[in-house]
Amino acid sequence: MVIVTLPLSLLYTLKVVQEYERAVIFRMGRLLPGGAKGPGIFFILPCIDQYTQVDLRTRSFDVPPQEVLTKDSVTVSVDAVIYYSVHRPTLSVTNITDFDKSTRLLAATTLRNVLGTKSLQALLAEREDISHQMQSTLDEATDPWGVKVERVEIKDVRLPMQLQRAMAAEAEATREARAKVIAAEGEQNASRALKEAAEVIAQSPAAIQLRYLQTLSTISAEKNSTIIFPLPIELLKGVLGDRK
Repeated sequence: MVIVTLPLSLLYTLKVVQEYERAVIFRMGRLLPGGAKGPGIFFILPCIDQYTQVDLRTRSFDVPPQEVLTKDSVTVSVDAVIYYSVHRPTLSVTNITDFDKSTRLLAATTLRNVLGTKSLQALLAEREDISHQMQSTLDEATDPWGVKVERVEIKDVRLPMQLQRAMAAEAEATREARAKVIAAEGEQNASRALKEAAEVIAQSPAAIQLRYLQTLSTISAEKNSTIIFPLPIELLKGVLGDRK
């Protein structure tokens, strides 16, 4: 019949799929041997063949925020983004009704299951490791569907407001304690330096006079209206000695 109706029948028998698509053909309800067809031109028999086009390009979707109870009993809200593609189009048609919807539901469940085994500290510090673990779990589960999970990224971890305040107070207290330790170490180092300077000056009586003159020079350079001159007692010893 196809031959008799040429060339009109070519409109119904000749099909084209793009470079990024494949066609899964069923002939009288059975999968046509040879796997998916494409890219390019392929032929079907009207009223006998049915085909489904499958897109092989990478897809992405957001996992809705999930309320997760961590291992240390802290409730957090976590969302993620999943990247996947179909690498075996025949399985994606024959083994599952809707691989896209199923992958989305499985991703949300896997996110809760994986994060439920982690503590809050591990969740905040080991995002990359958790993403790899989720990718491995999802990829293994979706492989019978012909789906390849390429990448999993945790987007945001939202903590309860009360916990945020507690963590901020803890961090502030830690910074203050560290600042006090640094200031105390600075005072200690300054005291040692002053002690060493005093020992050096004590070995040379003229050094204190040079330091005195240098201080006056520094003060006068600042254009101050009032200058206080400290008078060392050593300068008066000679005068008081002459009077005696």
